[in-house]
Amino acid sequence: MKDKSIQTSLSRWFAIQTLIGLSFVCVAVYAATRWSFQLKQSEEFTRYIELVQHVVEETSNPPDLDALRHKLGDYFLSHPDAAAAVWVGKEQVYLPPGPAAKGNWVTQDRMLEGLAIDGKPIKLQLTLDVSKDDLLLRRLAWTLFLATTLGSLLVAFTGSLVVRRGLKQLKLLAAKTAEAGPENAGIRIDASKYASELQPWVGQFNALLERVQGAYEQLESFNADVAHELRTPLANMIAQAEVELSQARSVTALQDALSSQLEEAHRLSNIVTDMLFLSKADRGARARRTGPVSIAEQVAAVAEFHEAELEASELSLKIDGDANLLVDVGLLRRAVSNLVSNAIRYATPQSLIRVAIEQEGSAVKLFVDNRGEPIDPSALPHLFERFYRADRSRSGSSSHHGLGLTIVSAIARMHGGSTFASSGGGVTRIGILLAQPESSGD
Repeated sequence: MKDKSIQTSLSRWFAIQTLIGLSFVCVAVYAATRWSFQLKQSEEFTRYIELVQHVVEETSNPPDLDALRHKLGDYFLSHPDAAAAVWVGKEQVYLPPGPAAKGNWVTQDRMLEGLAIDGKPIKLQLTLDVSKDDLLLRRLAWTLFLATTLGSLLVAFTGSLVVRRGLKQLKLLAAKTAEAGPENAGIRIDASKYASELQPWVGQFNALLERVQGAYEQLESFNADVAHELRTPLANMIAQAEVELSQARSVTALQDALSSQLEEAHRLSNIVTDMLFLSKADRGARARRTGPVSIAEQVAAVAEFHEAELEASELSLKIDGDANLLVDVGLLRRAVSNLVSNAIRYATPQSLIRVAIEQEGSAVKLFVDNRGEPIDPSALPHLFERFYRADRSRSGSSSHHGLGLTIVSAIARMHGGSTFASSGGGVTRIGILLAQPESSGD
């Protein structure tokens, strides 16, 4: 790709613009000067014609051709830049005294109206030397040409200096942006030190650095959480295998050990599956909606799946409201299951879990209320982050890998919606907002 220089391009355009502008001006000046010379020559023709007419009038009554020749000869002898020839009828009665001098001669033929000698018309042929005017015009043309050329080159040179000075801040900005990197994650550029035209760009660059730094920190945190979550089951599997292999075991003991190993393997598989699902959602995957379906019916199906857990925890579940919506049924059930499972885990025994469904404009709001220990308000914004646990000491924290609510948030985004959470007065509410599809094909 051809290297494009702003300095070279602007300098070239300055020169072209100046050349065009000066050319128009110089052409106008040359045309005006030439027109002025033509007017002057026309006036000189008129003046000489009037002179000849006057001489003819003086010598025509009575006709005196010798006097005519004598007077014209005297006059044009003292005006070498002009010459005249006079015909009376077809007879040429006056000729220039000698051959015309070198020069650029312009000739006009004119019949002298109202004048006659012996009843014969008089014809005048008048010649003017305009070589001086032509010389001035040529000098003017060369002067204007040189002025246009030198002016364009001068503007190109000075324009290049001005552009170079103007681009100095861009070079400084490029050097400053080059300092940004993983080793200087916190570096930001002070926009006030740059021209107002560059300040929006600097602001956008700083915002980009903020987003990159946030993503980098999130990635580091994610890697640490993944390593932590995978390390525990792997350590359990290795330790158990080493213990079982350290001495002779019965078939029943080995079967129990393998069963435990399989349970840990399932846990690892679930973590990997959930991470793959979140990765797919992060890449912008959209829900495959069908229906419309009754949201309450889907919640009831999920509640039936969790019936054993509810009974074990001495909890009851109630569904309030209903709405029909085009949704991905599988994803919706997974989100509701995670919300209900989370409520069961932290609900006070013998309390009621309430699942509410409300129509909110064109969207549907679904939330799960459970009574229990309140969540610290500072923890609420982080509930939907990967591997986040509001209180690792809370009951059930260690048996789950902290991706349940993150998956709920991903499912909400796949439906064009969002999540929300609140906790107060002994009631914790976590829910999702599902938007209507933009088109039936969504």
